[in-house]
Amino acid sequence: MRHPFRAGAAVVVLTAALAACGSSSEGRDGASGAGTTATHAPLAAPTAGPAATATTAAPSAPRTSEPPKLPSDRLTPATGSFTRKEKEYLVDRVPRGMDPAAVLQTGQETCDRLRFLVKADRDVAVGAIVTGEIADARPAVEHLCTQHRDLLREADRGYADGTYRNEQIRPGRYRDVSPTGDCTWRIAGADDRTLASGSGSAGKRTTITVPRQARVFTSTGCYAWLPEGELG
Repeated sequence: MRHPFRAGAAVVVLTAALAACGSSSEGRDGASGAGTTATHAPLAAPTAGPAATATTAAPSAPRTSEPPKLPSDRLTPATGSFTRKEKEYLVDRVPRGMDPAAVLQTGQETCDRLRFLVKADRDVAVGAIVTGEIADARPAVEHLCTQHRDLLREADRGYADGTYRNEQIRPGRYRDVSPTGDCTWRIAGADDRTLASGSGSAGKRTTITVPRQARVFTSTGCYAWLPEGELG
């Protein structure tokens, strides 16, 4: 379950990022300009249907709503050329019939938003990756603004609102990103025995410890939790 920014500071920061960032690029290792001249969601266990019998008809091929992608050898702009990193970002991301430069611009805008958020509040930037508020942050960072890879590493260890079980749980200390009066959390061990629980308050950050014996961690209305370290 995802929770939008509701704390005042986070709302102001993210709204400003979305409104103020243009299409300037960090695709050249932080340099601006267009390239043409130039966690974690909770896992759901799959459900299996009845076993097929010998008389069961073979299923038809699965349908996909995704349009076919433009081959990599056709990833060229109307004028100029793409850098190597820009082209790597575009591979398997450009639907047929779409201008590759438009797709590249989306990635560049993602980098712009991250850069803005990092300057304003780094925790908010990481939280936006954890919750998916900034869509497709990973491919943009991996190819266009690699200086933000540390954000991805921290986000990989964070939690968005939801319920996590067993191997999804990473012991350690965590802090909330956007505390509100609606934030509640619970850590349970074997047999669903409560090990710790609590609630947040608007404007006051909370730090919790997820012990190694934890088997369930549930967060509601807290937006995201970021790591402060792992248990030894």
